[in-house]
Amino acid sequence: MRETKSIHHVIAIWLGVALILAQSLVHAETDTLERIEWKKAPIRLELVVGQEQRIEFPDAVKVGVPASVQGLLRTQSVNGMVYLLAHAPFGSNRLMVRELDSGRIYLFDVTAAEEGGASHPLQVYVTDDQSPQKNGATSSNEVDQGQPGYIQLTRFAAQQLYAPARLVKDRPGIVRIPLTRDPVELFHGGTMEATPLVAWRASGLYVTAVKLTNRTEQPQTLDPRYLRGAWLTATFQHHRLLPKGDEADTTAVYLISARPFEVSH
Repeated sequence: MRETKSIHHVIAIWLGVALILAQSLVHAETDTLERIEWKKAPIRLELVVGQEQRIEFPDAVKVGVPASVQGLLRTQSVNGMVYLLAHAPFGSNRLMVRELDSGRIYLFDVTAAEEGGASHPLQVYVTDDQSPQKNGATSSNEVDQGQPGYIQLTRFAAQQLYAPARLVKDRPGIVRIPLTRDPVELFHGGTMEATPLVAWRASGLYVTAVKLTNRTEQPQTLDPRYLRGAWLTATFQHHRLLPKGDEADTTAVYLISARPFEVSH
């Protein structure tokens, strides 16, 4: 009788150990971190309905959600960590995630399905040659002599349009390129008239200044989530336009892309 109890006791212990090991393996599998380098091309992301997807970024970010998936996709952003949860299936939609300090924009082409594999946490990282200067000891002259990044290109384009003529200067490495100035449909919904003004190229990047005019009788708040095209960054000179016909119904947007404007919009 005692031997039977001892055997049952040993079996129970082994079953407990096996259960703990199985749970540990499942936990390790779902928590496997997948690292993805940001290469200025949209990252494809497939969500499973009801499974939360965690994405880690180098710095604090803000997530822009397209109107087409609002209500279908829950997003939360906390200290550089983004949590996505799909409530229902949907087709490919582009999410824009902006770093609050540097202004860098990450693009994700996101879909959601009822079935799929386990969701692995993602870590998006940027290589040193893409990282903004963070060394406080570096002088502004040294930064200016380096390859222009998103912020420098946007600032340069804005100065070309808005700064007094005496302050407008050419910058080595930034070259003006030909641009077709025919109006384009740049915004979903047709609320804005968009006319390309001028474009430059620098270090494999393109920056284009586009004039935006409100077509409607109502004030419009400009939202980069409604832009058509593949843009690395989009910076508005003003974020709110008054109704059509008002002197404040027009502004400019500075678009940075990996390819020329004509093939990016």
